[in-house]
Amino acid sequence: MTGSEIILGRAFVLVAAACLLFACDQPAGLLPTIASLPAATETPAPVWRAIADGLAWRRLLPNNDELAQLIVIRIDPAYYRFRALYRAGLPATLSEWRALEPNASVLINANFFDADYNALGLIVSDGVKSSAPYYERGGSFLIKGGEPAVLANRAPASWLDDDIEQAAQGFPMLVENGERAYRAPSKGERTRRTVIAIDTSGRILLIVAPFLGLSLADLSAYLPRTDLAIEAALNLDGGRSTMLGLPGAETMLPSLEPAPAILAAYPRAGN
Repeated sequence: MTGSEIILGRAFVLVAAACLLFACDQPAGLLPTIASLPAATETPAPVWRAIADGLAWRRLLPNNDELAQLIVIRIDPAYYRFRALYRAGLPATLSEWRALEPNASVLINANFFDADYNALGLIVSDGVKSSAPYYERGGSFLIKGGEPAVLANRAPASWLDDDIEQAAQGFPMLVENGERAYRAPSKGERTRRTVIAIDTSGRILLIVAPFLGLSLADLSAYLPRTDLAIEAALNLDGGRSTMLGLPGAETMLPSLEPAPAILAAYPRAGN
């Protein structure tokens, strides 16, 4: 299956249903444009499907709930390098980010942000640090010495003062050491989700819930039960900010609101 065949079967119907529940007002142009995933009556792909060397996807259907579906993108760091990108006060849509970063194969939203589109938590882009870091809340995705990691923020967090090449922060941690990490009582809140994780082989997993998703508590409980072999997983900004861009002009899940911070993956030279 090609990249252009990847994400949202019956997208218009499902997003419309989500809008009825949340009274959202997105224009038709912001509806997901990928519409050829297996239909809702079919079994989700049980195996990884290649997009390119080192880049694969699959779909999960928690509790057989189509609105809770998760799209998982697996990225091998041997084939791809990562950057965090930040435009303080200058948010961009997915198509605008693509225009700014035409060499990026994968784009996904990153940090939470305030009403003025300033990132909350640390952003490091090509070694340049922005925004105040979280030291005892949530976690961090970072690149140090060329190697990616997903870590919980715990004081003393001396690694925040070390030479970090790229970083983004969010909250809460969903998985630590392969086990559920978030145990707050579930309030039943369901919304679009964006998650970044690392598996036991060191590959990065980008996970999005394009429709209603699961509550954070339920997602934290669910992820360790999958066969994704997740070592650590971090919740990034979701809801209206969730976006995902993949190779090909039509393989994208636009956000319902522009975002000032994203993570991007680029093919390494020679791949």
